[in-house]
Amino acid sequence: MSPSPKKNLVQLEGVSLRYGTGENATLAIDRIDLQIRRGEFVAVVGPSGCGKSTLMKIISGLVPVSEGVALVEDREVAGPLKSVGMAFQASNLLPWRTTIENVMLPLEVVEPHKRQLRSRRGEYVARIESLLQRVGLGGSGGKFPWELSGGMQQRTSICRALIHEPEILLLDEPFGALDAFTREDLWCTLRDLHAERGVTVMLVTHDLREAAFLADTVYVFSQRPGRIVLRHEIDLPRPRDLQVTYSPEFAQTVQLLRSHIRHQAA
Repeated sequence: MSPSPKKNLVQLEGVSLRYGTGENATLAIDRIDLQIRRGEFVAVVGPSGCGKSTLMKIISGLVPVSEGVALVEDREVAGPLKSVGMAFQASNLLPWRTTIENVMLPLEVVEPHKRQLRSRRGEYVARIESLLQRVGLGGSGGKFPWELSGGMQQRTSICRALIHEPEILLLDEPFGALDAFTREDLWCTLRDLHAERGVTVMLVTHDLREAAFLADTVYVFSQRPGRIVLRHEIDLPRPRDLQVTYSPEFAQTVQLLRSHIRHQAA
């Protein structure tokens, strides 16, 4: 018997969003239909300013839709969701906090962890140290952000986004400011975390190689107002090693994505 299909965790139906009102309103995204299955890794690519980050804000509940319906776990999104973890291009670590203290931040604000933190602090610290060890930051828990490299800061940021065990991890250009070698190293870290934890991931990126290497499904957006012009499932077996990025199949996938983006930018 074949396994039953995974249920959609995120469902967007005819979603549009306008910034401003009246004649000054700007249509950022237009009539988006998008589904993310539980445990799926989705990447969103497209020209600058096409609404990729806006889409992420809608899913997380940071901005309301102007039209259509946004559902997460079969419930309409009506405000910020505690079931979401987020990481951005800037790690945004608090400079006066150590690595452990920065990762602990969501536990201080998200229930039920907030009310349990004092009585279970030792357990939470052990969990943080285990996660830091998993991403190559073992022994760095007592360091401050200025003592960490850019790649180490981004690893810390991803740990912070994951520590409260969110249903979905939203990543907005998390590796865009890093050098190529560090970026590829973090691809592998994220690949492994996704495989081990089964967390649902949505990645916004300009890097087509990054999207093709990490994602199960890639959505290509048009110029603003953002519309989906391509939904492409990545037909590369998992687990993926960096060696796959030198294969003809990988090159063809990247070229397909690039051709759709170039068409939009023309």
